[in-house]
Amino acid sequence: MYQWRNFQFFEEKAVGGNVAEELKEKLECSTSGRGQIAVGTEDASVHVLDRGLKLSYSFQAHSINVQYIQQLKQRNMLVSVGEDDTSTPRVTAMHLKMWDLDKMQPEGSSTTGPACVRSLKIFAPKFPEAKITSFLVFEEAPPILLVCIGLETGHIYCIRGDVARERVSRLRLQVDPAVDNQPASPVTGLGFRVDGAILQLFAVSTTSVNLFDMHQQPPQKHVLDMLGGEGQNMTMSDNQELVVGRPEAVYFYEADGRGPCWAFDGEKRYLGWFRGYLLAVTATPKKASKNVFNIYDLKNKLIAYSVPIGDVSHILCEWGSITVLTKDQKILCVAEKDMGSKLAMLFKKNLYTVAINLVQSQHADAAATAEVMRKYGDHLYEKQNYGEAMQQYIRTIGQLEPSYVIQKFLDAQQIHNLTNYLEKLHEKGLATADHTTLLLNCYTKLKDVSKLDEFIKGDESREGEHRFDVETAVRVCRAAGYYQHALYVAKRAGEHESYLKILLEDLGRYEEALLYISSLPLYEEAVTLKQYGKTLVGHKPAETTAALMKLCTGSSSDGTENGSHSNSGNLLPSPVDFVHVFIDQPKWLMKFFEKYVEQVKDSLAHLEIHNTLLELYLSEDLRTPVLTEVVSEAPFVKETSKETPSLKEISPVKENDPFATWGLKSKSSKTIVMNGTPPKIRTKEKPVPIVVVPAVEKESPEDREERLKKALGLLKNGWGPHEQQPRYDVDLALVLCQMHNFRDGLLFLYEKMKLYKEVMVVYMKDGDYQGLISCCKRLGDASRGGDSSIWSDVLTYFGERGEDCSKEVKEVLVYIERDNLLPPLIVLQKLAKNATLTLSVVKDYIARQIQQETRYIDEDRRAIEKYQEETSTMRAEVHELKTNARIFQLSKCTACTSVLDLPAIHFLCMHSFHQRCLGDNEKECPICAPAYRHVLDLKRNLEQNAGDHDTFFQLVRNSEDGFSVIADYFGRGIFSKPEKPSSPSNGLVRTSTNSSFA
Repeated sequence: MYQWRNFQFFEEKAVGGNVAEELKEKLECSTSGRGQIAVGTEDASVHVLDRGLKLSYSFQAHSINVQYIQQLKQRNMLVSVGEDDTSTPRVTAMHLKMWDLDKMQPEGSSTTGPACVRSLKIFAPKFPEAKITSFLVFEEAPPILLVCIGLETGHIYCIRGDVARERVSRLRLQVDPAVDNQPASPVTGLGFRVDGAILQLFAVSTTSVNLFDMHQQPPQKHVLDMLGGEGQNMTMSDNQELVVGRPEAVYFYEADGRGPCWAFDGEKRYLGWFRGYLLAVTATPKKASKNVFNIYDLKNKLIAYSVPIGDVSHILCEWGSITVLTKDQKILCVAEKDMGSKLAMLFKKNLYTVAINLVQSQHADAAATAEVMRKYGDHLYEKQNYGEAMQQYIRTIGQLEPSYVIQKFLDAQQIHNLTNYLEKLHEKGLATADHTTLLLNCYTKLKDVSKLDEFIKGDESREGEHRFDVETAVRVCRAAGYYQHALYVAKRAGEHESYLKILLEDLGRYEEALLYISSLPLYEEAVTLKQYGKTLVGHKPAETTAALMKLCTGSSSDGTENGSHSNSGNLLPSPVDFVHVFIDQPKWLMKFFEKYVEQVKDSLAHLEIHNTLLELYLSEDLRTPVLTEVVSEAPFVKETSKETPSLKEISPVKENDPFATWGLKSKSSKTIVMNGTPPKIRTKEKPVPIVVVPAVEKESPEDREERLKKALGLLKNGWGPHEQQPRYDVDLALVLCQMHNFRDGLLFLYEKMKLYKEVMVVYMKDGDYQGLISCCKRLGDASRGGDSSIWSDVLTYFGERGEDCSKEVKEVLVYIERDNLLPPLIVLQKLAKNATLTLSVVKDYIARQIQQETRYIDEDRRAIEKYQEETSTMRAEVHELKTNARIFQLSKCTACTSVLDLPAIHFLCMHSFHQRCLGDNEKECPICAPAYRHVLDLKRNLEQNAGDHDTFFQLVRNSEDGFSVIADYFGRGIFSKPEKPSSPSNGLVRTSTNSSFA
């Protein structure tokens, strides 16, 4: 038989001792709940006790006796069963009464009691009277109650409904019927079990254990055991199990039958249940007359409290304590000690396993449980039982600081146990980056590659889930030389940056890196190439440039469409974003942009691309570093094995790709590096030392000349004849052409910008006479949109030269004379500055100019004589009008050509009209007025222009011959003295019936 350990987890409270003086009568029944204890005595009274077990109040429940009482949990009501007198003498009846403990009423001058809300007779004609052996009330939805009364006859009377209002129904159940003239077994115990909406009733007799399904009508009975039990030897556990005590053991019953049993020595005289503890009063094995009160912790298989006790009549649980009433009016009140006290007791005895089981069974919080396990682990660690200690520490993960455990096992050099702890830490997802570092270092120190593989790869089916910090794992594996493991982690985690760093910096597998980059989504591919493009261009320029072309155009360099990016549309990255990757490879940048411009005609970045191309074309030297390699001759170095796929297998460059012809081909299959940064190539997990020899590819003069041709072509193609705006920055192009003395580019840009004088300056600076004159012939024709004033600048240029340029001057004078660009005097003044020029250069020009001026003078003289003659005629006519009368001889109206009759109107211009043919206010001849009004308007405009000084001076400044402008103003009379305006009338004479001609 199992030997139970005995502990004192409960302690006796000071309220113990004898019951109150008022309770000297024999106790018949008891109940507890809602912060109070009630007991019924043999005088049919009910006494209510407070927390200190002092009497609060008493009341008479029945007239004869009170047999059972029960305190309701949901309402402050008390249900009692007892015998009362009836109206018939010497006849009594059993009643069920409900007492409202919240409603007190006076019962006399000095006592008060609760109100009895209902009293029901238990027995009726259909429910014959019998001795009551058990009683239980179940609270359904208030105010519905289910009252079950067990009888000596083996029946159970059930009363269900609102007892307070007497709205009830009755039911009778048969537990053990009488057999073979043998009386039926009395019902000794009842218990309710609730499973969701299903209500079940345990019924125990002296010969059986039964279960009734109360949700069925009628309730169905199930026999669970053919052995019964006594009334006080049964109780209900917290898990709604029926507990029945028999001399040999304590049995547990569930809905489907008998469950576990616990063997205890001694006869069971009273059973109870308190917070997971089994309360048992048993007779001592040696002396049956003496009892012992034990509190069993069945989960942990220990006795939590034990004390000798007399005959027990009642056990009540309230206020978190256990109250035991004995038949000799004694009270024992015990309460459970706090968890700290119980654990301290166990720790003192080094009973750590019991302590762990105790805190777990009591549903203590995780922190308290972990603390117990930590103490147990410390105890085992001090005994140098490191394996078992680690098992306890592992159980504290999530509560105990990992550094506490790690430090202990680092000091003890227990690397295997430490590795185990770190693995569990990662499995629960509580590891930090430092823990990952330490675990990986443990694997590498132990050289346990299988464990490292298992940790790194883990469950490959859970894509994207990791039990460790990816960045730390990659870093530690790289530092320890496990590049393949680092590569695997980075790739599975989607850490493109780490994956590429390993490929490029540790393994030098540039082709594989390019292939991996090309498999990424568009945005990630662009970001990655921006970051690592410089390294890739340095080692694989042709392949990298091809990848960039595919990325930026959506198609490969040979024009075929790239399926992965074909639907990206305007989302394709701009090639300008990748200029920085060609910082050490300007020639490849030039080729990249050239190919891009060929394939994409309407790029949004055409301005930046053309600007960059122009700068590359005009650069003095596009020297590119040449990839060279020298492998160290150290004896331990082996040839690098080709573990990576060949270029044809993984490179995005096709065999016929035009980019492939640009690359600098290596004559060896060994690793090549650039710019003094050798990749950390591994040969069977051992680095190969590589030395870099820098070199520079020299550019030939023919290449330079070819680039200049491309620059001029770019300028012309980027600014076509019918394009208003160029596809490059004109100001930047001018600066670049000037910086690099690119004469052809400057001439083209100046001419497109119509800066003809700047074009002349270029020719003048170079002393190119023929080019200068040819340019003037092309750009100095005003009829074709040119600027004729450049001939004057050319003449000034030749006049200031200190050398003989007679041939060029004569050619210039032809165009000046043809277009009459300069007065002869100005021409002579400009040429007089050149001492090498003789008069013979301008003799013919001067002669022709004098002849022309003479012809102009003769024409002007004849015009003057004509104007003077016309002026004299006009003055004579005016004088005649002022001094002599005018005879009007017209006989017809000028307007209607009808015979002129009176009234008539005659004008001095010799036109006559009927008065009716003119307007009412007409004062001018409608025939001559328009011409006269035009003359007045011209005169008015001249008078207004006489005050517009800005216009006058502007005309003088812009004219080659300012004197002619001034003479023209004098000729128009603008500078004449203003005259008083004359009357607008042109000689109106009205004739009427009484008028006559003068």
